[in-house]
Amino acid sequence: NFNRPGGDHFTLLNVWNQWAETQYSTQWCFENFIQVRSMRKARDIREQVEALCERVELEVTSDPQATDGVAKAVTAGYFYHTAQLQKTLDYRTVKHPQTVHVHPSSTLHGSQPRWVVYHELVFTTKEFMRQIIEIKPDWLVEIAPHFYQRKDIEDDAGKKMPKTAGKAAAAGGRGKASVT
Repeated sequence: NFNRPGGDHFTLLNVWNQWAETQYSTQWCFENFIQVRSMRKARDIREQVEALCERVELEVTSDPQATDGVAKAVTAGYFYHTAQLQKTLDYRTVKHPQTVHVHPSSTLHGSQPRWVVYHELVFTTKEFMRQIIEIKPDWLVEIAPHFYQRKDIEDDAGKKMPKTAGKAAAAGGRGKASVT
């Protein structure tokens, strides 16, 4: 199982790491039903990015526990595609309000984080977000102050959400909530 909490990007990163551990094995891809051409393309792009970092003397470091860095990087690239959980358990895009839903293939399907960034919208029976990652709303003002202001991200954290969403769901719906 490749799923990882926090969003689809962490699942994809887990796939990458497991493939790298096998020395980029073609057989591993076949055994796990993963397209080897896509993985090779990802490896080529990664090597290009590493070379560019070396050229501009950026130190390349990796910390598997630092998930905020990955989420912030995705947010920096896709800040325009942000959605917030509503009381109806649907999501609403922030800048141009539109009701959207988590795609059933997403690792976040059924978990309802308050804020997400997505790569694309796909319309089938509803408008679905694909490639989703959970974010902190404060990052939007930090990363894209030219686009977001504090009023855009004022969270309804003080307002009650249904027991199947937000902090109540994390506490098992028993009224217990943890402060992060």
